[in-house]
Amino acid sequence: MSAIITLTTDLGLTDAYVAAMKGVILSINPEAKLIDICHTIQPQNIPQAAFVLGMAYQSFPRRTIHVVVVDPGVGTERRAIILRTPQADFVAPDNGVLSYIIQQSLAKPVDDNASQQIELEPELEAVAITNPKFWRSPVSPTFHGRDIFAPVTAWLSLGFPPADFGEAITSIIMLPLPKPYWTRDGSLTGRILHIDSFGNLITNIKSGDLPQTKQAIATKVGNHLIHKLSHTYAEGTGLLALIGSGGYLEIALKEGSASAFLNAEVGDEISITPGDN
Repeated sequence: MSAIITLTTDLGLTDAYVAAMKGVILSINPEAKLIDICHTIQPQNIPQAAFVLGMAYQSFPRRTIHVVVVDPGVGTERRAIILRTPQADFVAPDNGVLSYIIQQSLAKPVDDNASQQIELEPELEAVAITNPKFWRSPVSPTFHGRDIFAPVTAWLSLGFPPADFGEAITSIIMLPLPKPYWTRDGSLTGRILHIDSFGNLITNIKSGDLPQTKQAIATKVGNHLIHKLSHTYAEGTGLLALIGSGGYLEIALKEGSASAFLNAEVGDEISITPGDN
């Protein structure tokens, strides 16, 4: 049975781990189409994995299965889960790595201050993976990616319903996803969510969050002020602010790395002010 399966991991490209997962999947479903989203997530960096998956999964056909192995809690009591949404299926540890998928279904905003259990909306189905019938044996306590997530994903791709894999659950863990906010001085303050491989700073400010004004806007990052929005990475010189392909405000450095130039880190603040201030 042909199915599209994507893999997002922090397992790297210099070891046998990813190949082992693919081998297990193909041993169960030789017709599966395996697509790599990313295997260079920083080790144990759950927020980075959540963001990368959230940016990529919507580009795939409906009913694609996305397996995520960024799992610092492997071998502990943390749950392994299947999440079924109207668009896709996800097989992952219950550690917040599916936060952006959950966020898109929520009818109400949630507290951004800490990870928490979020009640699922009715259109989402989730199970805790507890049925060892679908696992490899024996299960290594240090490699659930190969011994649980990979075989479960393969059997799921063959048409087994989520309910066959374990017990239904009604909530999963969601990471804090900070939203931009307006300050008393009239500026919009956001944070860097992600730094891509080009050194571009991707913020949590979306195009719809920007001031609805015909005036120019000024973007402040560190001690630098960018006086307009650009349309491409090739405009002007030096630092640029623009709306990237994912719909988020980005800070870039023409023909360079904004991250290195600014010594910027995920979580750093940026601000937007209407007018050329």
